[in-house]
Amino acid sequence: MIRRDPAAFRRLHQPGGGTILVLPNAWDAMSARLIEAAGAAAIATTSAAVSWSLGRPDGEGLTRDEMIGAVRRIADTVAIPVSADIEGGYGKGSPEDVAETVTAVIAAGAVGINLEDAPGSDGKLLIEPSRQAERIAAARAAAKAAGVDLFVNARVDVYLRGVGAEAGRFDETVRRAVAYVAAGADGIFVPGVADAPTIRRLAAAVGAPLNVMAGPGAPSTAELRELGVARVSVGPMIALAAMARIRLAAARLLADGTYDEMTGGIPYPEADGLFSGTS
Repeated sequence: MIRRDPAAFRRLHQPGGGTILVLPNAWDAMSARLIEAAGAAAIATTSAAVSWSLGRPDGEGLTRDEMIGAVRRIADTVAIPVSADIEGGYGKGSPEDVAETVTAVIAAGAVGINLEDAPGSDGKLLIEPSRQAERIAAARAAAKAAGVDLFVNARVDVYLRGVGAEAGRFDETVRRAVAYVAAGADGIFVPGVADAPTIRRLAAAVGAPLNVMAGPGAPSTAELRELGVARVSVGPMIALAAMARIRLAAARLLADGTYDEMTGGIPYPEADGLFSGTS
């Protein structure tokens, strides 16, 4: 199946303004199947929404096994490639922990991962670049041992975490990106940046396909493509929108006994039909 073919996922990353890979983020089988039915070429998971769906806070509130279980359910439900958000690799975040997680996530059906460089140790916002490079190298080695050409998307959280003086964040992001690519990363993910000039400069400087996180107020996917972005994801934004609708529908039902916020839903037969043949 295509979801088990890492080459199919790798081919979707084409930097330089030609095409852009748009990855809506899923957190369970239902959201994944709906995203696939909407026409997505691939799916990325969102660790935040996976965490919330299991009653955990974001930020490695999940255990490795919980995350792997979510990835497996998603990968077993869809026929398109799945990339897994593995946060900092779980466990203590050592290279050995990252390797163990990568081995498990490949067995669960994923063909790509996101590995972030936050948080650091001893109160630091980010991991030292050399240590993150070791973790990326461990992920690459684990994938090679499994015989899978895993797409390793290295997340750089300089902008998202507001690290250092604003004037120095671009150079620090590029410094980290270059080190991560040299260690074996295939792509660079820079969440927290939304202004077009900075995105264009990053796309030209990081030395690998650039992934940004978008949402309301960010450039459109067409605009991001023209800026040189190869891949765009939306993190927990779809999940947050769904949560807002659930809260509003429940509040209206409980407050005045009306059902207006439940109109416009997917018809039951169509919803049930999304899962025919997936068991």
